[in-house]
Amino acid sequence: MPIYTAITHAELVAAVRALAESLAASDWAPAHLIGVGRGGLIPAVYLSHATGLPMLAVDYSSQSEALAVDTIERLAARTRAGEPLLFVDDINDSGRTIGHLRAMLARADATSGSVRFATLIDNVGSAQRVDYAARAIDRAVTKDWFVFPWEAMAPDSAIAADAAERPERIA
Repeated sequence: MPIYTAITHAELVAAVRALAESLAASDWAPAHLIGVGRGGLIPAVYLSHATGLPMLAVDYSSQSEALAVDTIERLAARTRAGEPLLFVDDINDSGRTIGHLRAMLARADATSGSVRFATLIDNVGSAQRVDYAARAIDRAVTKDWFVFPWEAMAPDSAIAADAAERPERIA
C-alpha cells in the first residue's frame, strides 16, 4: 500500500524560498526560468515571483518529444545568444524527464553550461543530477508518493493510478 505524502502550500512556499536563496547565493544567474509542464509550471511561477526572473514554459507533460521540439529549439537558440536558462520541475525522481530534456537540448545545439535544472525534491539515486534542489530524498529509503498541492485537485483514484504506474518508486 503506497504512502501518500501531501506537500502543503506552506511546504511549497518554503521550498521555493530555499531555491530562490540558492540562486541568490550562486555565481550563476539565469535570464529565464523554464517551467516544465506539467509539474514544474507552478513551482516556476512561484520562483519567478520570488526572484523577479521572467518565466517561459515547455510542455513535456505528455512525454512527447514531438510536442516539445519547437519550444526546445527556440530555447536552445536563446542559449546560443548568451541567455542562461534554469529549467524548473517539481521532482527529479527517476531522471527520465530531465534526461530527455537534456538530450533534446543537446540535439538542438544548446550552449553547454547555459542550462541548469532545479527541483523541489531531488532523488539522490536518480539517473540525472540537478543543480538546485530544495529537498533531497533517497528512493532506496523514502518510498512515499508525494502529492503536490496542484495534484491534490485530482480524484484519489487518479493519484493512485499515477502511483501504480511507477511501482519501483513506492515499493
